Amino acid sequence: MSVLPRSRACRAAGTVLAWSGAVLYPGVLVHAVSAARSGVGGLETLLSAALTVLVAALLRRHPLPAHAILLFAWIAALVVMPNDVIAGLQILLTDLAVCYIAATHGRRVAVPVAAMTCVLQVLSVIAWLRVDGTLLITVVLATAVMWMAGDSIRQRRAHTETLREQAAAQAVAAERLRIARELHDMVAHSIGIIAIQAGVGGRVIDTQPGEARNALDAIEATSRDTLSGLRRMLTALRKDDPGAAPLGPAPGLDDLDRLAAATMDAGVEVDIKRTGEPRPLPPDVDLSAYRIVQEAVTNVVRHAGTDRCRVTIDHRDEELAIEIDDDGRGGMVGAGYGILGMRERVALLRGEFTAGPRPGGGFRVAARLPLPAAVA
Repeated sequence: MSVLPRSRACRAAGTVLAWSGAVLYPGVLVHAVSAARSGVGGLETLLSAALTVLVAALLRRHPLPAHAILLFAWIAALVVMPNDVIAGLQILLTDLAVCYIAATHGRRVAVPVAAMTCVLQVLSVIAWLRVDGTLLITVVLATAVMWMAGDSIRQRRAHTETLREQAAAQAVAAERLRIARELHDMVAHSIGIIAIQAGVGGRVIDTQPGEARNALDAIEATSRDTLSGLRRMLTALRKDDPGAAPLGPAPGLDDLDRLAAATMDAGVEVDIKRTGEPRPLPPDVDLSAYRIVQEAVTNVVRHAGTDRCRVTIDHRDEELAIEIDDDGRGGMVGAGYGILGMRERVALLRGEFTAGPRPGGGFRVAARLPLPAAVA
């Protein structure tokens, strides 16, 4: 016999034994109450207590039949020994069951169970005890309070689960946005350079084979770098081990010279100026600063119609200031995802961002990224 059928057989046998004990529970409880009235019955009391726990466990999956057995058993016990102790135990146990059902099941199940329990409690108390109106009101209120307590627990759990799902959805959306931003910044710059080099190569391939060869070499180098970056990103996304070593470092401001060299191949000279005292930057600030410069330079290559731009990196005491400007024909603020992506990066770091045409012509992108006190 395989493991799976054997486990199913064990579960089926356990279910049969559990319900067999539940069915015997009323008779065992009545016998235990009769024995207790005669001054004996210690073993019967232990057995009835064990079966009470068993029936309570069945409430989880089968609330209506299990609760019906519990009610029937204690009503029968009250018939055998009609006193306040048995009545109090009946009310206590059945109301606790109502609270549990209300906490673990919806109102569609819990409300009928609470109503049935309250009616049977009142009828059994009226039938076998001398009661007054105060006691009956107490019985009704006890059932109502226990139901409300269980329903409150269920609502709090549902609210907590809703908040957890919303937080998870927001985290997924934020991660998707981060990945989209990284892919855009990585690919847009490289594709822009490849497109320009391909155009140059196509125009001079017949007249200047050397220049065409240089253009093809630049296309090959840019393509390899882009593919390597994409491979690192996709591999990192598919990694199951969060403690594994990264396959490659994230780019930062130290890579601006290489960015400038690649942009030079596309026909735009990047003049990099650094001011202030350079210091180690937090990884998120370093990466965002590089991506902002990369995207702004890409926009110059694609839209400015100029062969030169300026990048200024200013290391200040409490912030990092970045400025990219050119003397070209300007650009369109809000067009595409480049400006939007830069603005989002700066907003995530609680910085300031501006982008727009310069008064004397050209376009200017500026960002101010605050630095943690420990870094500053």
